[in-house]
Amino acid sequence: MMSRFVKDTSSCGGEGSAKGSSASEGPSQPSNHLDHEIAHLTKLGSEPHELLTRAAPGRSKLPISTVKMLVARETNHSGRGRFSSADGCHVLSRYLPITGPCRVDQMNSRAYTSQFSADGSLFVAGFQGSHIRIYNVNKGWKVQKDILAKSLRWTITDTSLSPDQQYLVYASMSPMVHIVNVGSAATESVANITEIHDGLDFSVDDNNDEFGIFSVKYSNDGRELVAASSNNSIYVYDLEAKRLSLQIPAHMSDVNTVCFADETGHLLYSGSDDNLCKVWDRRCFITKGQAAGVLMGHLQGITFLDSRGDGRYLISNGKDQTTKLWDIRKMSSTVIYPTTRDADWDYRWMEYPQKARKLRHPRDQSLATYRGHSVLRTLIRCYFSPTYSTGQKYIYTGSSDSSVYIYDLVSGAQVARLDYHDAPVRDCNWHPVYPMIISSSWDGDIVKWEFPGSDESPPIKRRKRRRKNYL
Repeated sequence: MMSRFVKDTSSCGGEGSAKGSSASEGPSQPSNHLDHEIAHLTKLGSEPHELLTRAAPGRSKLPISTVKMLVARETNHSGRGRFSSADGCHVLSRYLPITGPCRVDQMNSRAYTSQFSADGSLFVAGFQGSHIRIYNVNKGWKVQKDILAKSLRWTITDTSLSPDQQYLVYASMSPMVHIVNVGSAATESVANITEIHDGLDFSVDDNNDEFGIFSVKYSNDGRELVAASSNNSIYVYDLEAKRLSLQIPAHMSDVNTVCFADETGHLLYSGSDDNLCKVWDRRCFITKGQAAGVLMGHLQGITFLDSRGDGRYLISNGKDQTTKLWDIRKMSSTVIYPTTRDADWDYRWMEYPQKARKLRHPRDQSLATYRGHSVLRTLIRCYFSPTYSTGQKYIYTGSSDSSVYIYDLVSGAQVARLDYHDAPVRDCNWHPVYPMIISSSWDGDIVKWEFPGSDESPPIKRRKRRRKNYL
């Protein structure tokens, strides 16, 4: 049987040295490690050369110090004369970005979505009050583009930056997605006043079907958009042809999240309030809603998915207060709905019942389950940590209890919890290169967590936690 685990609070240690955060100290060794191919892939991608990992007789295996690795590199101990990518990941992943925070920006409306550009030079944050801001990370977080959105319904639900960093699309609870030229010289972009925000219509055949877009993503080549909607469908938009190219009746309820599985664009992953993750192969006939397979395990709706980028593994956040790790090779063609769902429970304003936390799906296909954070009030997002700096050895997630949680992917241990905000952290983003995390919260604050250096800004004073009822 595939091993699964939950957060082991006994292995989540004392206070870290950082203000406003906590982290486990020393090696954390829960009893139920993930025994699967992804554990071995993670080890290969984030552990140093075997000559540096041999434990002395009678001593347990400990993390290799950075100093020892540098000495070994200079003396060519491994015979390569340089660090491998795994050696580099091992060094960088030890320096968790848990110190701070330093405030990047403060707005008077809720932050709903955020992302780094692929190279980490830009950061995008979207707010409920129609604002999107693009920050130049390399120039002291200066606002490079201040965008006032058009035809906004309720909030900006998602944004996506094109791979060439020239265009940004933003969505709301409307079938119209808008596109902005972020490469233009203008700093301020007010929709159709200072700049044109072209509308991309995701409705079909002018049927005036009113629905919202919860999630929108660029393809790796920048030619297509994929979107998840409140009318149970997935859409693919051809940017070159300027038309909708595909609608998939994908789920039995709202589709909250969708993403490309890898750089080829052939596979899509989707997650819905019908509790299912689905895999879609665009090379097959999928217009009638026939998925390549389904992944069962969540007992409540799915709020977000993130692909590992290899077309095989993904993680999901669920309203059953868990993050799950999946291997699509375990997917099935049939669906079983357990009779455990409470039809009267609503995550937007109710706490998750204690008795429900003990329930398990009878056909859970996930590889691992991570517990500790809270997925309430809004569609909380989760991610794999960066490949370059960590070898994707962690997963991290926002939380409705106003924190950011970091888990070890293989052991399942909570390695850090970042506390500052006084409202749900809907989104959070790890810089693709540097040890830096940005948390984006409903309190309107965008704040930066880093590994301490010699020139970092002084941390801002920790907020006094105020309990609010967010509707």
